[in-house]
Amino acid sequence: MNRKELRLSGFGGQGIVLAGLIVGKAASIFDGKNATFTQAYGPEARGGSCSAQLVITDEAAAYPYISNPSVVVAMSQEAYTKYAAPMGEEVQVIIDEDLVKPNKAQESRVLKVPATGIAKELGRSAVANIVMLGFLTAVSKITSVDAMKKAVLDSVPKGTEELNTNAFNRGYECGKERIKDMGAKK
Repeated sequence: MNRKELRLSGFGGQGIVLAGLIVGKAASIFDGKNATFTQAYGPEARGGSCSAQLVITDEAAAYPYISNPSVVVAMSQEAYTKYAAPMGEEVQVIIDEDLVKPNKAQESRVLKVPATGIAKELGRSAVANIVMLGFLTAVSKITSVDAMKKAVLDSVPKGTEELNTNAFNRGYECGKERIKDMGAKK
């Protein structure tokens, strides 16, 4: 059975839960896989720690919670410290380099994307989560590109489709560049 486990993390207000819902929708509705989704908030809704966990499988998931994530995304320093820093080398760690500084031991293997910076360039910092989803799609193959694009457009408010498409595409292109750079270093 092909099982992928993903944890998206950050602080309340960054759209972490929405990003998790989008990944789940991409996997289950548009890629035809099975997906479970759980979420956790800190004591405050906006500004407190927040995470979304997904299990994506080809078959029914016997256990809906993550136990061994293959990918951890951290969009805040607190989320990185809590979820990503303790991870071993087999876990793909992705950070928003505008908001997270990795520890020295992990720095060389962490994938960095300026998600917040790209979102600000696009004129709306609220789409940093969509930039991150584009990057995640490019570097992890957690879902297909078409499925993720459809899920994004199916999930964002009407009237923001162009902005969110641009955010996704910028993140995706940044991810493709990181992959190309990593290949050149080997």
